[in-house]
Amino acid sequence: MPFDLPELPYAKDALAPHISATTFEFHHGKHHKAYVDNTNKLIEGTPHADKSLEEIIQAAHTDGNAALFNNAAQVWNHTFFWNSMKPNGGGAPTGELADRINHAFGGLEQFKEAFKQAGVTQFGSGWAWLVLDHGDLKIIKTANADLPLVHGQTALLTCDVWEHAYYLDFQNRRPDFLQAYLDYLINWDFAAANLAQAA
Repeated sequence: MPFDLPELPYAKDALAPHISATTFEFHHGKHHKAYVDNTNKLIEGTPHADKSLEEIIQAAHTDGNAALFNNAAQVWNHTFFWNSMKPNGGGAPTGELADRINHAFGGLEQFKEAFKQAGVTQFGSGWAWLVLDHGDLKIIKTANADLPLVHGQTALLTCDVWEHAYYLDFQNRRPDFLQAYLDYLINWDFAAANLAQAA
């Protein structure tokens, strides 16, 4: 069963001025779509054709099928990234998520600094993540298409630090993009829901 390009959870211009509609036209409409199209081509007529995206990612990782893993994982990563942001995002988490962040990182500002540092120091293309790892909140970074799913971790939030995620709006200023994500875009409700589901 072929996969479809998921709709954005908001209008293309809803995250402006931090992420422009033009960026979404390329990032969602071309990059994400290409990963969906490539995944569909790679699974057509194979035993993977009827599997879930998560099952395909795990199988491709186990089998060392780099082409399928890279494309399927990027379908998952991008869908998760869109949902990790919302219009008028930012602010502070509440409830259990806030308590867990305070316990794990010493406070929201310390979390933001550590998350930003993970994204800034990811050499080349990749992702910064807030994950649940055996009951503990952690910040990790992954290269290229790699993702927490194949490392026994549960993703709560992510930020894409591939250049195409920010270059039209921020040029080479990756730290500024990460700061805008943390201050104005981050979707704490999505992270809290992922935490609750994992508990």
